[in-house]
Amino acid sequence: MSSNKKYWKSVEELENSSIVEALRNNEFVEEIPTDEFLGNADALASSGTSRRDFLKYVGFSTAAVTLAACEGPVHKSIPYVLQPEQIIPGVADYYATTVFDGFDFANLLVKTREGRPIKIENNTISGAKFSANARIHASILALYDSMRLKEPKLEGKNSSWSAVDLKIKSSLADAKAKGGQVVLLTNTLASPSTEKLIAEFIAKNPNAKHVVYDAVSSSDALDAFETVYGERALVDYDFSKASLIVSVGADFLGDWQGGGYDAGYAQGRIPQNGKMSRHFQFESNMTLSGAAADKRVPMTTADQKQALVQIYNIVAGASVPVSLEAKYKTEVVKAAQQLRAAGSKGVLVSGIEDKNAQLLVLAINQVLASEAYNTAGTRQIRKGSNAVVSQLIKDMNAGSVHTLIMSGINPVYTLADSASFVSGLKKVKTSVAFSLKEDETASITTIAAPAPHYLESWGDVEITKGTYSLTQPTIRPIFNTKQFQDVLLSLNGVSGNFYDYLKVNSAGIIAGSSWNKVLHDGIFVIGSSALAAGSFDYSAAANAVSKSRSTGDFELVLYTKTGMGDGQHANNPWLQEFPDPITRVSWDNYVTVSNADAKKLGLTNEIVANGGLNGSYATITTADGSKLENVPVIVQPGQAIGTVGLAIGYGRKAALKEEMQVGLNAYALYKNFNSVQSVSIAKANGEHEFACVQGQKTLMGRGDIIKETTLEIFNSKDAKHWNEQPMVSLDHQEVEATTVDLWESFDRSTGHHFNLSIDLNACTGCGACVIACHAENNVPVVGKAEVRRSRDMHWLRIDRYYSSESTFEGDNERKENIAGLSSSLSTFNEMEKPGDNPQVAFQPVMCQHCNHAPCETVCPVAATSHGRQGQNHMAYNRCVGTRYCANNCPYKVRRFNWFLYNKNSEFDYHMNDDLGRMVLNPDVNVRSRGVMEKCSFCIQSTQAVILEAKRQGRVVAKDEFNNACACSAACSSGAMVFGDVNDKESAVAKLAESERMYHLLEHVGTKPNVFYHVKVRNT
Repeated sequence: MSSNKKYWKSVEELENSSIVEALRNNEFVEEIPTDEFLGNADALASSGTSRRDFLKYVGFSTAAVTLAACEGPVHKSIPYVLQPEQIIPGVADYYATTVFDGFDFANLLVKTREGRPIKIENNTISGAKFSANARIHASILALYDSMRLKEPKLEGKNSSWSAVDLKIKSSLADAKAKGGQVVLLTNTLASPSTEKLIAEFIAKNPNAKHVVYDAVSSSDALDAFETVYGERALVDYDFSKASLIVSVGADFLGDWQGGGYDAGYAQGRIPQNGKMSRHFQFESNMTLSGAAADKRVPMTTADQKQALVQIYNIVAGASVPVSLEAKYKTEVVKAAQQLRAAGSKGVLVSGIEDKNAQLLVLAINQVLASEAYNTAGTRQIRKGSNAVVSQLIKDMNAGSVHTLIMSGINPVYTLADSASFVSGLKKVKTSVAFSLKEDETASITTIAAPAPHYLESWGDVEITKGTYSLTQPTIRPIFNTKQFQDVLLSLNGVSGNFYDYLKVNSAGIIAGSSWNKVLHDGIFVIGSSALAAGSFDYSAAANAVSKSRSTGDFELVLYTKTGMGDGQHANNPWLQEFPDPITRVSWDNYVTVSNADAKKLGLTNEIVANGGLNGSYATITTADGSKLENVPVIVQPGQAIGTVGLAIGYGRKAALKEEMQVGLNAYALYKNFNSVQSVSIAKANGEHEFACVQGQKTLMGRGDIIKETTLEIFNSKDAKHWNEQPMVSLDHQEVEATTVDLWESFDRSTGHHFNLSIDLNACTGCGACVIACHAENNVPVVGKAEVRRSRDMHWLRIDRYYSSESTFEGDNERKENIAGLSSSLSTFNEMEKPGDNPQVAFQPVMCQHCNHAPCETVCPVAATSHGRQGQNHMAYNRCVGTRYCANNCPYKVRRFNWFLYNKNSEFDYHMNDDLGRMVLNPDVNVRSRGVMEKCSFCIQSTQAVILEAKRQGRVVAKDEFNNACACSAACSSGAMVFGDVNDKESAVAKLAESERMYHLLEHVGTKPNVFYHVKVRNT
């Protein structure tokens, strides 16, 4: 079942590009410039050399490189004169905290070493349900950003906080005397204490008001919910309670409504007792949610609105006229009928930015009485109103705003009509921007006030109604910063600091608990009751939505990328180098176009001789004439015909290192806070060079990589059918490959033996594991040019595979039956149609820690060897860089240090300055050039767990190892489980016995310690 399905990584691979085939067989695509290092290569080759000299030559290794790899630099350390009691050198401390930056949110544990926060981990205590995504894991690097605003600035010059305080108070007094408006413009705060503080400020200044602005708006959904329930909030869906999920334009596994839904979703996607949830996805762009869906239908947003009305008709028994093409109507009706049959076990979500459409979503879930539709613990993370923000800009331009105090926002960058905001800002008497950086907004305000990082701040957060979380500092402020709340206290004439205010205010919220208990846990659950819906006639909303039609040549659908989000983290090299889960492109944003539209417009992608991906440029023009020129193009399988996608969050320039100033600012096209715009597309001159890892380190053509089946076959047939075991010849007879062994196996029955389980059904491709691995293991950033050369250093990659509906055997039969040229052309065109809407599978791949490791047998200096606990070790000081191990690794998971990435101005990222290097984990060696590196199963952490248990005189607790491996600890969906298979009660040991378990390339006989679970689709 699994071995005959056709998988492909890119359009070029589907079209059988000769270059792709050549690259597949050539791991190192560029000739090694040994003559640059060794001088006269011919003379060296003709001379008599020792074995080690030979290894130096063939392994990139010059005398300088070998010395750099083998001789570490000398560092001088300064001991504590008076050691703080709470800090024990070599022992990590953990602090519970909560982050909400206006876009991302999570309940966290922060790991610190010797007073330095070095890693973000998930808080798994009861009540803490929001885990860190890739951006939050990377946010720790922003703490050590050398481009941060370090001192307050007044009129562009360094100043003092006392001068700033005096200036603001003077401005407030002048505004009150002249009757001018005072406006506090902030992101959504979701902080009970800060909101109370703002209310006190407004009471003291009756001419003041508070305006909430979200860079990525959810205003329409908020307006709809407020209309029906009387509260401005968002529904917090619980997908674990849904057996049928229908999504119309909502990427709920991405950033829709803040994200954080993957854990609940994954619970229902793992087949148990013959059942799993079913998921329909109707969307324009290929998203993480669409990739996970059992049935995905690409369609324009205009068609999605018609589909939503059709679903409303069937579920609610209405008869609103619908204009929907037959090819869509069949699938929509099928989804709607199944949704109605599911009743309370069904749920519908939608990302359509239209109040009437969102009203229909509420109506459908009310009719279903959906258990997944939760109005009790509503989300408080988006409160902005498009209309109020638009009115503020008008007031500013009218000259009625005297003093504007901003916090947590960058409207000069994020507003589509930025010029109007800038012109209004010039008419404001005094403007203040509290910001981490002197960004586009802070650089043109009267006062640029440096704000602390959230890891330097006190605060409280109510992410969902009924849950109260505290934010606590994990390090003293690095720079001369001050919290927005502390300044508000001063303006209110209140003595003391925000910590004291917070502690007093929280007492009325955490009744029944204590400050220390909540601070220790990081969260306090209060609970809330469900909201009662008011009476509302939804028929008018349905009729309004049904009248929507497509206008213009194309629909542009703006979205937030998994790595970059709303653009706050543009100066974060971990996120810039993070490959997008769908396109596998890093260091860029781009317009995604369907294959059919690309051919019509003359837009192309091609993989060139060095393995890099090149693409056309396009110019995008909106209905009002606004243009975005020279936008790189990615031909994206699954993109709805008639639509194009473009990520916001790129194109920033202010307060960014030059290397991070990449991409184009798509906020310029975010007209009227609507992510869907009517546009025209035209090909532009030139060709763009992408840093795309999709065609690199491929396992294609190596047998069973992705194994998958359907739920029907999974339930009705034996595991040997859907989890077919590879066969090999032994004594001229076919036997299972796992029964044949050319090696003498070690006894692994005593002590610990580590395995990692990866469930392909639960993996959403979110990439949190990739960034967590970066943070834990000091993985370097190499930059766009090196990634393009296939030299990325990610220890863990997430391969994305497309699959066609056809099989290899079916393809071969069709090709053999071709008769004549015309038949040939039509047949091959039909065979490429799966590229219009492929199925998608994600597969995390890291070092497989093979018990019979091919890398170990070929290392001439024994730099890589196997340990008793199942880990494949690397002795960096022994490695001379022959790269034999990389050539002999069937999984292509070893990374070679072509350069010294630490303290090297050629790689001007966090490792190039003293502040950035504060994030480095002291338990993990920072590798030098000329050596191999790879996943170690976080051996430093597994040993720490063992030693701690030994120190306490106990055995390691069940599943205590799961949090030792950075990837499994970061995985919020539960796809990755790490542990000791010798502990038969551990989760990983039980998973190893599953019928769905299989190993990559099992027929090779490597016997990996990483195993996967067959992907089951509920089609």
